[in-house]
Amino acid sequence: QVQLVESGGGLVQPGGSLRLSCAGSGSIFSIYIMGWYRQAPGKQRELVATISSGGRTNYADSVNGRFTISRDNAKDTVYLQMDSLRPEDTAVYYCNAHRPGPYQYWGQGTQVTVSS
Repeated sequence: QVQLVESGGGLVQPGGSLRLSCAGSGSIFSIYIMGWYRQAPGKQRELVATISSGGRTNYADSVNGRFTISRDNAKDTVYLQMDSLRPEDTAVYYCNAHRPGPYQYWGQGTQVTVSS
């Protein structure tokens, strides 16, 4: 079992930056593939970025080059640095941890609003 708690969301102007954090507990954090997903009102939840236990990253085309995912296994924490934010990035952002088998966990989500 893994518990995930996100933080760092808020209101930011277009072109601004935010850094989201996701703190994990309850299991061996380093063995999990970690990811960030988001869900905008009226839309399905979508993948933003993932990072493997070895540090390999993957990004959605819509955020590639603007967002950076990283992890600190010593702190059981994964981060999402979001730069050059756009209004269309507005969503609830969720942290995810998974590994092969029935092992998938979600955080409670944190709201990101990009607006002038």
